Amino acid sequence: MSSVKIVGFALIAAGILGLVYGGFSYTRETHETKLGPLELSLKDQETVNVPIWAGVGAIVVGGILVLVPKKS
Repeated sequence: MSSVKIVGFALIAAGILGLVYGGFSYTRETHETKLGPLELSLKDQETVNVPIWAGVGAIVVGGILVLVPKKS
């Protein structure tokens, strides 16, 4: 299997996941303070929304990469 087809399948999978879940969230540590033996930190939870057009576009581009025959 060529690397182009692997990238195509990865784009299709990412597009489907983007459409199913609609986004993802992650935790980011923003501030950290050390006052002697005492440590304080602040963690923010960020959410990233994946637009519908990006999911559909990834599926379309992945499908094109998978279906186009390899040139010899």
